Amino acid sequence: MTTTENQIELDLIAKLGELKYTYRSDIHDRAALETNFREKFEVLNRVKLTDGEFTRLLDEIVTPDVFTAARTLRTINAFTREDGTPLNYTLVNIKDWCKNTFEVVNQLRVNTDYSHHRYDVLILINGVPCVQIELKTLGINPRRAMEQIVDYKNDPGNGYSKTLLCFLQLFIVSNRTNTYYFANNNARHFAFNADERFLPIYQFADENNIKINQLDAFADKFLVKCTLGQTISRYMVLVASEQKLLMMRPYQVYAVKHIVDCIHQNCGNGYIWHTTGSGKTLTSFKASTLLKDNPDIEKCLFVVDRKDLDRQTREEFNRFQEGCVEENTNTAALVRRLLSDDYADKVIVTTIQKLGLALDENSKRNKQQKKDGKATYKEQLAPMSDKRIVFIFDECHRSQFGENHQTIKEFFPKAQLFGFTGTPIFEENSSRTQIEDEQASMKTTEDLFQKQLHAYTITHAIEDSNVLRFHVDYFKPEGNNLPKPGEALAKKAVIDAILAKHDIATAGRRFNAVLATASINDAIEYHDLFQSLQEAKQKADPSFVPLNIACVFSPPAEGDADVKQIQEDLPTEKKDNEVDPEGKKAALKAILTSYNARYHTNHSISEFDLYYQDVQKRIKDQQWPNADHPHTKKIDITIVVDMLLTGFDSKYLNTLYVDKNLRHHGLIQAFSRTNRVLNGSKPYGNILDFRQQQANVDAAIALFSGEKTGEQAREIWLVDKAPVVIQKLDVAVQKLVDFMQSQGLACKPEAVHSLKGDDARAAFIKNFKEVQRLKTQLDQYTDLTKDNAAAIDHILPKDDLQGFRGAYLETAQRLKQQQSQQDKGDKERDCTTADVDQLDFEFVLFASAVIDYDYIMGLMARYSQQGPGKQKMSREQLIGLIQSDAKFINEREDIADYINTLKAGEGLSETAIREGYTRFKKEKDTAELAAIAIRHKLVPICLQAFVDGILSRMIFDGEALSDLMVPLALGWKARAQAELALMEELAPLLNKRAQGREISGLSAYE
Repeated sequence: MTTTENQIELDLIAKLGELKYTYRSDIHDRAALETNFREKFEVLNRVKLTDGEFTRLLDEIVTPDVFTAARTLRTINAFTREDGTPLNYTLVNIKDWCKNTFEVVNQLRVNTDYSHHRYDVLILINGVPCVQIELKTLGINPRRAMEQIVDYKNDPGNGYSKTLLCFLQLFIVSNRTNTYYFANNNARHFAFNADERFLPIYQFADENNIKINQLDAFADKFLVKCTLGQTISRYMVLVASEQKLLMMRPYQVYAVKHIVDCIHQNCGNGYIWHTTGSGKTLTSFKASTLLKDNPDIEKCLFVVDRKDLDRQTREEFNRFQEGCVEENTNTAALVRRLLSDDYADKVIVTTIQKLGLALDENSKRNKQQKKDGKATYKEQLAPMSDKRIVFIFDECHRSQFGENHQTIKEFFPKAQLFGFTGTPIFEENSSRTQIEDEQASMKTTEDLFQKQLHAYTITHAIEDSNVLRFHVDYFKPEGNNLPKPGEALAKKAVIDAILAKHDIATAGRRFNAVLATASINDAIEYHDLFQSLQEAKQKADPSFVPLNIACVFSPPAEGDADVKQIQEDLPTEKKDNEVDPEGKKAALKAILTSYNARYHTNHSISEFDLYYQDVQKRIKDQQWPNADHPHTKKIDITIVVDMLLTGFDSKYLNTLYVDKNLRHHGLIQAFSRTNRVLNGSKPYGNILDFRQQQANVDAAIALFSGEKTGEQAREIWLVDKAPVVIQKLDVAVQKLVDFMQSQGLACKPEAVHSLKGDDARAAFIKNFKEVQRLKTQLDQYTDLTKDNAAAIDHILPKDDLQGFRGAYLETAQRLKQQQSQQDKGDKERDCTTADVDQLDFEFVLFASAVIDYDYIMGLMARYSQQGPGKQKMSREQLIGLIQSDAKFINEREDIADYINTLKAGEGLSETAIREGYTRFKKEKDTAELAAIAIRHKLVPICLQAFVDGILSRMIFDGEALSDLMVPLALGWKARAQAELALMEELAPLLNKRAQGREISGLSAYE
């Protein structure tokens, strides 16, 4: 027998009782919640408020802005009492969160203007509701509970914005066996929308990254009173620049705790191995800021290398906390801040190069100081040498292997050094040789930092879905003379392959790519060759849309300190620039000229850093749809040598073309540019290797997989080969066939409409979603053979796939509507069956990047211009295309009806098609509304004015509805029934015309 939701709730309350929470069975409504909060507030702040003061206090602190509420919860606030005296107060004990009262309430009902919600379990800290736990029965996906929370928050006048529930920091959802948690946020950071850009959701894990999913075990670890208090006060970060709340992931919290403990016990140095893409900067920021309040520590220096990383890290830190890190423009400023007693100077972000210059007696700057008769920087810093200073090194395997590191250790003997790295240096991947009795040339990360404090490897991150797996295609040219591993192919063959495969790899240019080359000369040659080959391709095929190609490598330094600093981490570029520097400069100028012409910019070599930043921005601009940001302003492929292969992040970059030999940490860093998580449309990071480097990939996986063996790690890191996925697709389609036949129907798209009952429709949704998920994966494989493609088409012909997609969208829209009606019905299970209730819909799998509004209008124009008998696409195919794409989900019927009015050979231009569609929609809308007016005995023009008024203000006006009914001269009871009957038809029409925007007050009639 399935455990009921009510039983899961009672068991959780009993568990919280064991954890010494106080159960408040008397708090079931808003008034009781506020009375309890008042009592706790008055005790904490040693004050007795009048009724008027308490009402005013509530008015001041309750806010719909989640970020403002989160700040109020964590700070000392001011309130003016009735007699004019000031009261400085806190809502909870912010000095020691463990000393607060922790209470639990359940089934709290909150009724506000248009909103009647019930909340399963709430945790109150000092009377403030800080955590909401929403429960589902076993078998129902907890994601349904997440969607319900989002729906509740979107209701106008909801309890989250009008009551003390605005202080909720954290949501926990569970069906007893699966438990997730996530931070509260304002709407723009808190949505399950059509693009499936989810809010970040977390599963709890222990220190060895073993998941703790079962609700009781989760409560034992996560909901212990002091632990929960620390989670909210210490391990949530308020990002001021984005007005956003961030949760730290479990592995980030363990890393910070290890560093803090190591410093507290003063037990040497250590390093944190957290894989690329796991949020190292947030972890190091938290460690630094917690040390800010440690009186035993004189300074905490966060040390980076390279100028752009210095700026990037400082911006990241200030993003987490406004103004928390000042800019160090030069060595003198660094020395001044190191000697300063100001609390603002306790955490300093600097580069290893600046620190090295300050401590090097023979540096130009120190010699100049002596010449001017001043104390050298090293002499000025002498008083600091016996102080306890903490150094935290970002990406600690870079320039720290050298004299700078040794100099720091000698000058600050009491210092503790901590390093973060995504790819540690082990014996196997060390390029240095250790010299006996001389530490200047350290060999491994462990030599440098003594011990590993915490590990979160790429294997962990892939298993957690924090980063994606890789699909590696080792490209083999046709013919008998196959290249040896590491051997370069002809560049023309590489470009031809890229042009043939780019649209497949990037899902029709939804994503973009980087081409890694072996030298600056190769990069230059590739840039020129792309231009000439694409021009030739365009001449041969006018419909070919060229790829936007950019190229970035550093110029010869020629004494430029900024470029010198950038090149410290670009070994190939630094070396290449020593040969024929003038030739390299001339080529880079030509590349810049081409770039400036394409993008209407004005970059020059003298301000190379601005060009580099612009390239990075344009790569990231891939996130915007072409309708919002035209393709002409974006970059499809960026040709690089060393740049962008470490540290650069973009979720919309999914492909790396490799024409250089990569090994060990360099290979992992480069591959990791492609594997940032986005949504179902990006199943993995795509690597197309032109150098046959399978042995190097296997070696890197074995080295960096942590505790897993090479073979286990390969299974985790790499997606299945195409034949395996094709086999899975075959099985998934067979399941769909078996299901349709069990319903007495053929497995054809048109048969889906004949399914009887919602349970059958829900089963179709589940079955076909798995088919489409596997198809999405195969669609981005760059190594499909002709036989593979034929097998896929045999399993599921293109026309059937398109038809099933259309049927999925239609069915999903209907069932989703029922789910939301049930959610608004406050959990009364009369609208949906259990099968429908547990469905989660994925629309992003059914949206094509290529097929957008402009594309459809162009196809309609072409259809209208082609003569009978010469049709490339029939009317039915055109309609099928629209109905199978999620982007047109709200307009599919209108567009289909419009296409039915068009005639082949009519010869309409695209402009005429657009104007015709706008006119058609307006006429159709007017006719639809007139029919409703006639059915309800209303004057069509009056109903039209009523609807236009609502849509112009996006507010439903109840008084205007009453005025609309006056001519019917009904008694109050009959009029109420007539209003409800009208709204039953009008509410869905209004929602459709609002196109996803919220009409305030309409939910009362839904």
